[in-house]
Amino acid sequence: MKRIVLLFVIVIYFSANAQDETVKKLKTESAKTIKKDVADTSDKLWKSGGLFNLNLSQGSLNNWAAGGDKFSLSLNSILSVYAFYKKDKHSWDNTLDINFGYLRSTSLGNRKNDDRFDLLSKYGYAIADKWDLSGLFNFRTQIANGYTYSDTGRTFSSSFLSPAYVILSLGLDYKPAESFSVFISPATARWVIVTDDSLSAKGLYGVKPGKKSRSEFGAFLSAQFLKDLSKTLNYKARLDLFSNYKHNPEKIDVFMSNLFSVKLSKILSATWNVDLIYDDDVRLFGSDGKSPAWQIKSLVGVGLLVKF
Repeated sequence: MKRIVLLFVIVIYFSANAQDETVKKLKTESAKTIKKDVADTSDKLWKSGGLFNLNLSQGSLNNWAAGGDKFSLSLNSILSVYAFYKKDKHSWDNTLDINFGYLRSTSLGNRKNDDRFDLLSKYGYAIADKWDLSGLFNFRTQIANGYTYSDTGRTFSSSFLSPAYVILSLGLDYKPAESFSVFISPATARWVIVTDDSLSAKGLYGVKPGKKSRSEFGAFLSAQFLKDLSKTLNYKARLDLFSNYKHNPEKIDVFMSNLFSVKLSKILSATWNVDLIYDDDVRLFGSDGKSPAWQIKSLVGVGLLVKF
C-alpha cells in the first residue's frame, strides 16, 4: 500500500511540473507572436522617409588685385520627402519636393536660382500582377517672384500661382519593382493657372490675355524612380509627358527632374540637381523674347544633409 501511495505522489509531482513548463512556454510564445504581429503590421502599412539638404557659401573681397565681387552669398536648399501606403490591394504614394535657391552679389544684386513646389499623390487598386488602376493628383508651382535677365535688364516672369499646374488623371500604374513605377493615362485634365494680372495680360503660359486659367485635356505619362544605389548614393528621378488633345497634340510638354545625393560623412553630402522642361506655351526666350525653348537647370553643391 505504501508503495502505491508513493508512486501516486511521484506521478502527480512530475505531472504538475510538466504542466507548469507547458504553461510558461505557451505564455512566452504568445507574447512573441503578439509583438511580431504588431511590428509586421506597421511595416506593411507605411513606408516614409526623405532628405533635407542645405548648401551655403559666402565670400568677400577688399582691395583684391585679381578682381571679383566685393561680397557674394549663395544658399540652396532641397526638401524631398515621401510617404507610401500599402495594404492588400490598396496603395497610396505621396511625394513632396520643395527647392529654393538664393544668390546675392555686389555685381548681380539679389536673384533666385532655384524655386519649386511640387506635390504628387497617387492612389492605386491592384487589378493584376504589377498593375494598378490608379488616380493621380499633381500640383506644381513656385514660391517667390522670378525674373529673366538680359543685357538690357530684367523682366518679371513668374510668382506664386503664376504659373501653377494642376493635374487630375485616371489610368494604369505599372510597378515592376518597388523603386520604379510608370503611370499611363489616355484621359487627363490639366489646368494652367496664372493669377498675376500683369502676367496673364501677356498670355505667356498659354492662357488667353486677361484670363487667369486654361483647361486642357490629353494623354499623360509619369515615370518615377527612387532608390539607394549604394550605402552612400541615392538617386531620385521623375519624368512627366503631357499631350494636349485640344491644341497641337504633337508638341509634347516635358518635365524631368533628377536628384543625386552622395553622403560624404554623417552630416555632409554632395548633391547634383538637374531639371529639364519643355513647354511650347512658355514663350519667354529667343531674340524676340517670345519663343519656346528647352529650360535646363543644373545645381551642384556640398553642404548639410539630413536623411529621415
